[in-house]
Amino acid sequence: MQKKVNIKSITVMAIMGAIGFILMMLEFPLPFIIPSFIEFDFSELPAIITAFALGPIQGIVVCFIKNLLHLFVTTTAGVGELSNFILGAIFVGVAGFIYKYKKTRAGALIGSVSGALIMAVVSIATNYFITYPFYTNFMPMEGIIGAYQAILPAADSLLKCLIIFNVPFNFVKGMVVSLICFGIYKKLSPVLKSKK
Repeated sequence: MQKKVNIKSITVMAIMGAIGFILMMLEFPLPFIIPSFIEFDFSELPAIITAFALGPIQGIVVCFIKNLLHLFVTTTAGVGELSNFILGAIFVGVAGFIYKYKKTRAGALIGSVSGALIMAVVSIATNYFITYPFYTNFMPMEGIIGAYQAILPAADSLLKCLIIFNVPFNFVKGMVVSLICFGIYKKLSPVLKSKK
């Protein structure tokens, strides 16, 4: 019986990871809001659904699978995937952990907001120390900051750019994914939790 449950969980994580990978491929820019090299996607949606249905660890595994698959088409030598995994794991891990102990709509909301907020704050460190130092191999830091300044001239340092643009971007991304999750989770959860 336990073996069947584990096989079902592994199958769900694999499928949700593959869906996350597909959603990651469907990213799109938000011009005039944030520089075009930062794109929006919904790839954390399968992960947060899995975290709510099966648990935070399973949601994090989905984040890992989608980024592992994306390594085969990477344009960042794995640095973008590493950053995406760290931020996604924080988002769904926090949301799933809180929901695990407060399985109500309020618990899901508190978990989602907390996860999105922590992800947004941690994005400062991941971008400052991991992502942007790598991108300077292809584009000078002046060019990166210049892309932000084209939207807001006052953004004259990397740290300012990350705080002014990336933090709200990541928070809003987390909340949009959460809202979609709230809209479809009730229909999907019985299928994901089924032991048959």
